[in-house]
Amino acid sequence: MTSTAIDRSKVKALMRSEQQLFAERHPRSLALYHRAQNSLLAGVPMHWMTRWPGGFPLFVAEAKGATFRDVDGLEYIDLCLGDTGAMTGHSPEAALPGIIKQLHRGITTMLPSENAFWVAEELQRRFGLKYWQFALSATDANRFSLRLARAITGRPKVLVFHGCYHGTVDEAYAWLVDGKPASRPGNIGPQVDPTLTTKVVEWNDVEALEEALRPGDVAAVLAEPVMTNVGIVQPQPGYHTALRELTRRYGTLLILDETHTLSAGPGGYTKAHGLEPDLLTVGKPLGSGIPSAAYGFTEEVGRKAQSVIQPPYADTGGIGGTLAANALSLAAMRATLEHVLTEEAYARMIALGEQLEAEVRGVMEQYRLPWHVTRVGCRVEYLFRPNPAQNGSEALAGQDPDLDPFIHLFMLNRGILLTPFHNMTLISPETTPEQVRRHTEVFEEAVQALLSA
Repeated sequence: MTSTAIDRSKVKALMRSEQQLFAERHPRSLALYHRAQNSLLAGVPMHWMTRWPGGFPLFVAEAKGATFRDVDGLEYIDLCLGDTGAMTGHSPEAALPGIIKQLHRGITTMLPSENAFWVAEELQRRFGLKYWQFALSATDANRFSLRLARAITGRPKVLVFHGCYHGTVDEAYAWLVDGKPASRPGNIGPQVDPTLTTKVVEWNDVEALEEALRPGDVAAVLAEPVMTNVGIVQPQPGYHTALRELTRRYGTLLILDETHTLSAGPGGYTKAHGLEPDLLTVGKPLGSGIPSAAYGFTEEVGRKAQSVIQPPYADTGGIGGTLAANALSLAAMRATLEHVLTEEAYARMIALGEQLEAEVRGVMEQYRLPWHVTRVGCRVEYLFRPNPAQNGSEALAGQDPDLDPFIHLFMLNRGILLTPFHNMTLISPETTPEQVRRHTEVFEEAVQALLSA
C-alpha cells in the first residue's frame, strides 16, 4: 500500500493558524506570562515550561482527576499528567484523606514514622527488592544509587544509553557523537566533563554493551527498562537477558529507573517482565503529586551499602537530604500505593491504553500514514516515522520538527494536552473511555486538516 505524503508547506501554514487561534483563546494566560517576565526567568518558574508550541504556556487555575482548567476558563483532558507526576490523576480522592491527616500531624521531623516501613514493605512486595530508602525525586534516587554503586564496587565509571534521560544526574548528560561519548548539547555548567565519568552505548546493541563492560571499570549501568524520554524505544527480544547476564559477568551493578515505566503495572516493567535489577529507582507518581521517590536494592547490595555508610559521616556522605523521607511524602506514598495505584486501577488503565493504541493505529491505517504507535502499559506514544526506533539515534532522527509541534498545538486548541517533549499520552485511574475516544476524534481531525486540499 502506498503511503500518504504530507505537504510540509501545508503543515507550516496550519501551524501559523493554530498559533493565532491559541493566542486569541488565551488572553489571560498571555497577560500573566507578560507579567511574569518581571520576576520569573523567561516568565516561568522552571525553564522547561517554555517548551510549549503556542509561544507561551497555559496558566492552570485548577486540576482534578484527568482534567484541568486554565485561567481563561477553558477545560482540558489531561493526557500529559505532569509527564507522569500525576499518573494517579490530579488530587485523587482516595489519597487525599491520608495526605490531609498527615498535614495535621506534622510534615517533617527527621525521624521515622510507621508509614516508612509500610511503604518499604509494599515496594518490596511489588518489585522484589529487599531494602529501600527514600528521596524527593527520581533524580536524587538515581544520584544516590550511583554513589552507592561506585562505593560498593570501587569502580569510577557509569554506563548509560544514547538519548537517555534520568533527571538532572550529571553522569547521564552524555551521549554519542560519531560513535564516541560527548557532553550532551544544552548541558549547563557541568561540574565535570561527563566523558570522564560515563560510557555511552546504543540501546539494544549487545556487542557494544559487552565491549564497554569488559575492562571492568563500570560500577553501574543506569537504564530505563524501556527508553521513554526520546520516544518509546522497546527492548528487542532477549536484550534484557543479555543486559543482566553481561552486567553479572563483568561485576557491574544494574540500576533500573522505573519512574516512567511504572506505567507497565503495579511493580513496573520489572515485575511485569520478571527482571532482576541490583538496584531500582522510582519517583514522580509515587506520592500522588507530593514530591516523593524511592530506591531499593537486593539484600546483597543493601548489606554492602550499609558497610560503606559510616555512622560518623551518615549526614555528610553525599546521600540523603533534610526533607528526604519526610512524614508527608511517606503518608502520600502509602495512600497512593494502598488506594490509588492498585491492581484494579492498573487493569482499567492498561485496558484504556490498549484502546487508545488501537484507535490511533486505526486512524493511521485508514489514512495510509507512514507513522506508528507504541505502548508500555498505560503509556502510549505515536511517532511520525514508519517503524519503531531500535535505539536512541533512530529515535532522535525520527523526531519531526514540523509535525510534533503542530499535533501538540492542534490538540491543545481542542482541549487535549499531550506531553510537550514528545507525543506521549498517559492514562490515569480517572481517565474515561469517552476521554480516550475524544482524543482519537481530535487526532483524526488533525490528520484530515493535514491531508485536505
